[in-house]
Amino acid sequence: MGGHVGTAQSNLQSPRSAPRDVTAPARSARQLFAREVSRGEADLDLARASLLVAKEEYPQMPVEPYLGRLDQLAEEVRDRLDDETAPPVVLQELLATVYERNGFKGNREAYYDPRNSFLNDVLDRRLGIPLTLGIVILEVGWRLGLRLEGVNFPHHFLVRYRGDAFDLLVDPFDGGQVRFEDQAQEFLDRVYGGMVRVRPSFLRVATRHDMLVRLLTNLKSLYLNVNDDFKASAALERILLLRPGATPERRLLGMVLARMGRTAEAAEHLRTFLEEEPGSPEAPRVRAFLQGLDEETEAGNAGEGDG
Repeated sequence: MGGHVGTAQSNLQSPRSAPRDVTAPARSARQLFAREVSRGEADLDLARASLLVAKEEYPQMPVEPYLGRLDQLAEEVRDRLDDETAPPVVLQELLATVYERNGFKGNREAYYDPRNSFLNDVLDRRLGIPLTLGIVILEVGWRLGLRLEGVNFPHHFLVRYRGDAFDLLVDPFDGGQVRFEDQAQEFLDRVYGGMVRVRPSFLRVATRHDMLVRLLTNLKSLYLNVNDDFKASAALERILLLRPGATPERRLLGMVLARMGRTAEAAEHLRTFLEEEPGSPEAPRVRAFLQGLDEETEAGNAGEGDG
């Protein structure tokens, strides 16, 4: 890879922050996640927030050692660079370190294994999906001062390297394969077999908040597919922490909570959905469902008075 871009850090970069809340009372993973994602885009620690998603699955998991793993990968790259600072060379060394020397790869055999979406598991097993492997590349690259950003490519998350002379796209799932941005059609053809053409919207930047929503959306879908309402509801609740105005997720959360017997919470979410989307095609069905919930609640309250 030729060319040279400046090494000054930009607002795309996110060096590891100091440990937070060291002396604070213990908080739940959900509380810590909510606090992290309430930060502005430039201050949000993507790796930490991703690990806090995993911490609901693994309550005893310590976050700091996994952040240290990312630091170690960055240090390994630095050790091999000596005094070389040309960003394309740094990127090349980063990809070689992650994929060739440390053996990270896309989990083709068990793509829908939830562990592929938990950053601690990805770092332990060196297996993941495009998004979580992309988070590894981004976090290590940011530590090295590279101008990297996520790309919300349909069905296949990518990482973009921003250069002064050219931009490159990195496929985190396929061994860090690199293409020029005008070759993005090749990535799309793998998914759609040449039936869909690249549009500018396919290459839009994925913010840190976007990536966390995408991560939780993956988990939500996996859990709904196996009828795990408890874990699906947890994923939906965290999506709404990130996107309070995400009305389809609010409606779905209401339905899931109703199945779980949490009718008061379900009704609250469904009423909020109707207030925000009164003209939605789903509104009549939601109103009818909500009426049924209200009648069920009233019948239950009346029954409690019988003695």
